Amino acid sequence: MPWFVLVISGICESVWAIALDRSKGFSRLIPTVVFVIGLVASMGGLSYAMKHIPIGTSYAIWVGIGAAITAVYGMLSGEEAISLIRILLIIGLVACVIGLKLVD
Repeated sequence: MPWFVLVISGICESVWAIALDRSKGFSRLIPTVVFVIGLVASMGGLSYAMKHIPIGTSYAIWVGIGAAITAVYGMLSGEEAISLIRILLIIGLVACVIGLKLVD
């Protein structure tokens, strides 16, 4: 269960990061509300996971999931350039996250 919660909280991390961008400095209500909900869910899940998974592993996986999803979102939304090297690096990041799970 802690691993499942950690993955979900990593997804929530990307939700709050994207909502933060969309809030335009907290000037838009809906993205600001999504940011707050995503942040609370993300931190709550990370906190729970850290009770069962070592801090270094938990944090690296949480950040890795959030960063990968946010980067893919940026490319799909057209805000960031799509390039082969960028895609390969994201795949490498995901592979490292999976590797951390396998060695734990």
